[in-house]
Amino acid sequence: MKKGALALAAVLMMSGVGLQAAQAADKIRVRGVVETLSGDTLTVKSREGKDVMIMLKSGWSVNGIVKADVSDIKPGDFVGIASMPTDSGVNGALEVLIFPAAMKGTGEGDYGWDLKPKSSMTNATVASAVTSVNGPTLTLTYKGGEKKISIPPGTPVVTIAPATKADIKAGAGVIINGTTGSDNMVEADRVVVGINGVVPPM
Repeated sequence: MKKGALALAAVLMMSGVGLQAAQAADKIRVRGVVETLSGDTLTVKSREGKDVMIMLKSGWSVNGIVKADVSDIKPGDFVGIASMPTDSGVNGALEVLIFPAAMKGTGEGDYGWDLKPKSSMTNATVASAVTSVNGPTLTLTYKGGEKKISIPPGTPVVTIAPATKADIKAGAGVIINGTTGSDNMVEADRVVVGINGVVPPM
């Protein structure tokens, strides 16, 4: 699991320059639902409504995302939270990923993200949590900084679980980091898929 978890970290939560790489001409992040998987050819209906054909490289692998609960988060946990600025001055979470212990420290930092305009991704350790009627507010610490993020009720909270290629079926939510060539074909070596109807919120 440790090897797979670290590989998934590279896919989902990149280093501080990850977003810049994803925005480069030959890099692409595809979010959407599976239409078909035929051999190593995956067709996805993207969140923008486009049909995207993805060629999966030899030896490609799959990781799963399953539902978790905000009550699972405790001080000392390592989390990845996409968030947006709010009028209160404390960012509001768009989603929360609770990392397995083996992934603690991976992609640590606070940097721009492409989930929504002006969103950011914070990979950090939970230093403390204060609960209120509007949901918990976490104090996150990372190398060189600290950030407070509130988690409003209804915010998707997920964690990582084993998955197989059989989980990549029509209607399943996926997120894929890949590259595009001169023919505009997307190539990737890993698929992250939601299990039991979960849509990967990252």
